Amino acid sequence: MTKRFRIGSLVVLGILLVCSSLSASMFTKEEYAARRARLMEKIPDGVAIILGAKSLVSYYEYYQNNDFVYFTGVEIPDAILVIDGIRRESVLFSTITERGARNEGISLDYVRKPKQVTGIERVYPREYISTYLSRLGEMSQIFYTSFKPEELMRECSQEKLRIIQRNMVFDGWDGRLTREQQFVKLLRERFPQVEVRDCSQKIWELRIIKSPAEIEILRKAARIAVKAHIEMMKTTRSGMHEYELAALYEYLVKKEGAQNLAYYAIICSGENHPYLHYYKHDRLLQDGDFLVIDVGPDFGYYDIDITISYPVNGKFTPRQKEVYEACNAVHEACLQVYKPGLTLKQCRQKVQEILEEQGYDLTKNYFKRMRGGFGHYVGLAVHDVGGGPTVLKPGMVFANEPLCVFPAENLGVRVEDTILITEDGCENLTAGIPRTVEEIEALMKKPGIIQMLKRARLY
Repeated sequence: MTKRFRIGSLVVLGILLVCSSLSASMFTKEEYAARRARLMEKIPDGVAIILGAKSLVSYYEYYQNNDFVYFTGVEIPDAILVIDGIRRESVLFSTITERGARNEGISLDYVRKPKQVTGIERVYPREYISTYLSRLGEMSQIFYTSFKPEELMRECSQEKLRIIQRNMVFDGWDGRLTREQQFVKLLRERFPQVEVRDCSQKIWELRIIKSPAEIEILRKAARIAVKAHIEMMKTTRSGMHEYELAALYEYLVKKEGAQNLAYYAIICSGENHPYLHYYKHDRLLQDGDFLVIDVGPDFGYYDIDITISYPVNGKFTPRQKEVYEACNAVHEACLQVYKPGLTLKQCRQKVQEILEEQGYDLTKNYFKRMRGGFGHYVGLAVHDVGGGPTVLKPGMVFANEPLCVFPAENLGVRVEDTILITEDGCENLTAGIPRTVEEIEALMKKPGIIQMLKRARLY
């Protein structure tokens, strides 16, 4: 949500403070309690200690990390959560003043009546954590905590780990541990009688399967994303800068209630098609360019992943049409196939059978070069935790993203939607985007926001 934007107007600030608890209240207390209870079932022999995100030293907005917000909805900086699988209780350690809460756009109820708001059995000041852990260390034989890096806004845990290891842990001129590794080291030093285990995988197993409440939030996020993508496509014209489209998309999703982008806007055109995460937005779009735009919103901490591909001038060349339709055919075939119980290998085989039945020549170069189908989980992170499934299960949400690139032709195509596995098939959460050549060409004949502003001499 938009609750932390530093806006000068006192009137607007007042409105934001009234709405300040929206993000933390996306779910009921019972939903969070059920998540904690499921983790307790996985750690009946020990206690999990989950670190919240630290206070910022920059002028970026503060966001809680994904694991902590998943179990609590609490956005207070520097908080710590203890989930006790032995005694079947949770304890929250957090400290924030009323002034600090108002400054961060956090509901004052979190300061005045934290137990009632969070539904957590016991809430103590952050300063009590050392004493509490010392007592736990005498009563428990196992401490669980995450060994993997926390995910903050626009971060993905496994990718973050690889980068931190390269830039810090294994750097001969640095050598610092990650925050999580340092915490594990301290636990082992201070409580040598207690075994410290990694609970990352246990948490990831929970996050992979989305609850009905999570799915509803993802549907809302998807509607916002689709609306913005349609407007961006409609607005595109040759002679525009890529950064105009990036700025327009961010405005559109935030106008609808998104709190941020899930990741930077990827815009590939011209010679940048081979670089699948190109984000500099530094080209002036020209007649004949083919455009790939990959961007989605973060709504209430939940992300959506969408990619659209289309000609800047609104008219496909024969070659662009040929490659695009092949890519879209793979995408549509995947949506016909996905259902619980299938492995990805089985899905790929069934997709191939559908394409052959439709008369496609799978020896064509674009089919041979195509990366097709399942890409990655989507949820609290755009590349959500858990890697990829061995077998599809209801509640899984992932990106379906067939793509192929022809660098010598300055041509790349990617068709991507966010997909939910249901009880008997799948649901395209981001349905509604024009995907056929005819639909795209018809849409791009209509004026978009920028054209309307230009006609009014406001742009």
